[in-house]
Amino acid sequence: MQQSSLRKAAVIGAVRIPFCRSNTLYADQSNLDMMSAALNGLVEKYNLAGLHIDEVTGGAVVSHSRDWNLAREAVLNTKLAPSTPGVTMQQACGTSLQAAGAIAAKIASGEIECGIAVGSDTTSDAPIVFRQKFAKRLVEAQNAKTLGTRLGAFKGLSLAELAPMPPSTGEPRTGLSMGQHTELMAQDWGITRQEQDQLAYESHHKAAAAYREGWMDDLVVPFAGVYRDNNLRDDISLEKIATLRTAFDKSERATLTAANSTPLTDGAACVLIASEEWAAKHGLPVLAYITHTQNSAVDFVHGEGLLMAPTVAVARMIERAGLTLQDFDFYEIHEAFAAQVLATLKAWEDPVYCKEKLGLDKPLGSIDRSKLNVKGSSLAVGHPFAATGARIIGNLAKLLSVHGGRGLISVCTAGGMGVTAILEGTKAAQSTMPIAAE
Repeated sequence: MQQSSLRKAAVIGAVRIPFCRSNTLYADQSNLDMMSAALNGLVEKYNLAGLHIDEVTGGAVVSHSRDWNLAREAVLNTKLAPSTPGVTMQQACGTSLQAAGAIAAKIASGEIECGIAVGSDTTSDAPIVFRQKFAKRLVEAQNAKTLGTRLGAFKGLSLAELAPMPPSTGEPRTGLSMGQHTELMAQDWGITRQEQDQLAYESHHKAAAAYREGWMDDLVVPFAGVYRDNNLRDDISLEKIATLRTAFDKSERATLTAANSTPLTDGAACVLIASEEWAAKHGLPVLAYITHTQNSAVDFVHGEGLLMAPTVAVARMIERAGLTLQDFDFYEIHEAFAAQVLATLKAWEDPVYCKEKLGLDKPLGSIDRSKLNVKGSSLAVGHPFAATGARIIGNLAKLLSVHGGRGLISVCTAGGMGVTAILEGTKAAQSTMPIAAE
């Protein structure tokens, strides 16, 4: 039967494993191990064993060549029906949010009934590769037919060829790390060290409170003997944060430190999305709806801030939705760096930026900061690149199921991109058009 109108894409729920600083508690775990664990937690939580899911979509940012079929292999490690397809994709830190948007759009159009967006990342198990000349020798030796030919492949080998090439988090187009780019943004927008430290302090304080009150109990499943995020500090203090040295720039103008920047993190998260009909058929309540998504990019190579693309994406998205920046009850802005969040907020308030970059007659304006990342965010819990979007969706959907209303998600990514979404509680979404992606 032809689908004549868009349907609502419902968030049923989410699960993640605890996030851990790289090279600590998950040092021996792979992306496949962690993604499988998150999916298995979701299967158990929502009684999905034996069920066919129309699509599991997601991936990892830092991955080995062996992980080319990561999402499908993770599915096969679960009790989901083996007929469940896995689609491996990657968009840096926006991976699982982009995956959720794609699944929601397919549900809205009637192509599928249900799907799982998933992301996993580890820099503890980062791929280490050899230089191209030595790699070619290895291929030649592997293809050799005789021992003599195999040994001949290494004729003239120098020790320099054996030097490994570790993965880099720097931007290929600029050679600068994300932290260095964000330091430039902080200087452009006049973001002070004190402002950044305060935001980091608040993130830890709110996340710790969320754990104490039991908020995380049904969102986080234990894995490898770990029960909670190990970056989180209950006893964090502004005085202690203020003593840390700057991390990416050693000049007097530097402001970014290890405390107001997210650490390299290992972890995985996933979220179940479905049509209302599928949810009802399986006796699963709807927490919220994904109603809009947006994907944007900026020309960071020629001076635009690397992590400023969400300002563009949000502006376009709320215009299509017929909303203002103030029409939200919760704001989930991914805390890649405290300076990034603060620069984004300042940009929305700036009339010149909003006119010249966003094409608006007036600024988007300020938000109620008490509604921002109310359960803490990446500065406290960590940021396994591809997993962050799914973590945020799960947390926001739960907030909306408890309190009602509407929530905004904003995620910045490497490569100068931004992925954003709007979620609405079941009451608010009754008068809102279903998923509209661009």
